[in-house]
Amino acid sequence: MIPTTVNPPLYQWLNKRASGVLLHPTSLAGDFGVGSFGEDARAFIDFLAETRMRYWQICPLGPTGYGDSPYQTFSAFAGNPYLIDLLELCERKIIPSDALGPLLFLPSDHTDYGALYTVKWPILFEVCRAFRKIPADRHPYGNFEEFKDENAYWLESYAYFHALKQHFEGAPWYEWPAEFRTFADARKNASDDGILERIEHHRILQYLFFGQWKKLKRYANHRNVRIIGDMPIFASFDSADVWAHPEIFRIDPRSGRAIEVAGVPPDYFSNTGQMWGNPLYDWKALKRSGFEWWIERFRVNFSLCDVVRIDHFRGFHDYWAIPHDAPDARSGKWEKGPGLGFFKAVKDAFPKAKMIAEDLGDLSEGVHELRKHTGLPGMAIFQFAFGGESDNLYLPHHHSKNCVVYPGTHDNNTTIGWYRRAGEPTKDHVRRYLRVSGEEINWDLIRAAYRSPARLAVIPMQDLMSLGEGARMNTPGAAEGNWKWRYRHSQLEALRKRSSGYLNELAELYDRAGDED
Repeated sequence: MIPTTVNPPLYQWLNKRASGVLLHPTSLAGDFGVGSFGEDARAFIDFLAETRMRYWQICPLGPTGYGDSPYQTFSAFAGNPYLIDLLELCERKIIPSDALGPLLFLPSDHTDYGALYTVKWPILFEVCRAFRKIPADRHPYGNFEEFKDENAYWLESYAYFHALKQHFEGAPWYEWPAEFRTFADARKNASDDGILERIEHHRILQYLFFGQWKKLKRYANHRNVRIIGDMPIFASFDSADVWAHPEIFRIDPRSGRAIEVAGVPPDYFSNTGQMWGNPLYDWKALKRSGFEWWIERFRVNFSLCDVVRIDHFRGFHDYWAIPHDAPDARSGKWEKGPGLGFFKAVKDAFPKAKMIAEDLGDLSEGVHELRKHTGLPGMAIFQFAFGGESDNLYLPHHHSKNCVVYPGTHDNNTTIGWYRRAGEPTKDHVRRYLRVSGEEINWDLIRAAYRSPARLAVIPMQDLMSLGEGARMNTPGAAEGNWKWRYRHSQLEALRKRSSGYLNELAELYDRAGDED
């Protein structure tokens, strides 16, 4: 009998047990209305290093729009200027410290995005005007002209897009005057001095963002902490990406509107499904280009992060296509994605890349096979594990080694909030399965994550801080009130004093203290 040849998976990178924390940078402590890449970010990294937690997982870093979601951004490449540490620019004498005064009146325990928009953008543009007067040899994060050249693929279209969007008072690009509805036309017609100034300002803000973030990443890596980034599969319709590259999206050329949009059918989060509104890709056009847009996107993400989580991994196997005028997601249908060929192209471009597949939900065998062939670690969520039968794949006895386990993610309630809302059968299942009282349910699930066979355990910061539902980051399907949570300086200090020793003990007990290779 001739043995069957089995091709090895494309990637096999998760080879050591480790732990980490899920925390978006906007949630960091600080005095200026939103978390930033400054001193408080370094203090958080120090906490990770002290507790031998080797990973910091973040949400996407892009510039957010309506709803403030990092999963609906104005660019799949650019960074969010809100995260720029202005205090460091004061220390470098680019702007005077008194320019930050208005930010001190913003709340420190949550992010008020409306107030932040009103207060911080004028200061950011003041920074840009000051930066343009600085000699090139005094630029703080390397040569600005080189940065523009290295990032020209996406930077120019983004700078034009955001400048025009502000000029047209936030209107989506498909409602702009005809002479600005494509990037090619905008480059020819954008001659207004105010627009041209803003274009340069947005280039500068990206230079500052990338410079500060890469500096912070070096600090984290020096402390043996690696960054897990997050890459949404879809681009926002009102984004520089769709505006500049309509040829790779399924858009009606006459109306400029999406033919069908992305989402998911009814699931755990919603009985009508989720209708995200993102335009779908023209995968045939992308394949003809050698997946150029995606390769460039990965290139930027791998320059910012050590590992990239691919959100909605199943969309590469098949995706839910919803008519653009449907009232909800129930009328959608499954269509085929690019499959393994896409990941082979990524492998050719980035042979040593480290990625995680967000493979949550009710998946077909084809999705499981695709993840198996790519070799990417999948995900397991404890909040989905309890209250059912023993064959639930999210229960720890089913976890594979090539997996990342979480008590919950940014889309879940905090563990304490979830447990309080759970029915008695679910609570009973948790208590019997873990042999606990449930009085400190967040620590019960943290310990269970550390014990899991999964090689990587990632804990939301809210669970480490024993916070309830009020600290929830996002409620899928809710248009407002999300992405606001922040912790205070005092909360991190209290956590360090109370739990650092215990987290080190867990790392030792469950072999999660090893160094990253």
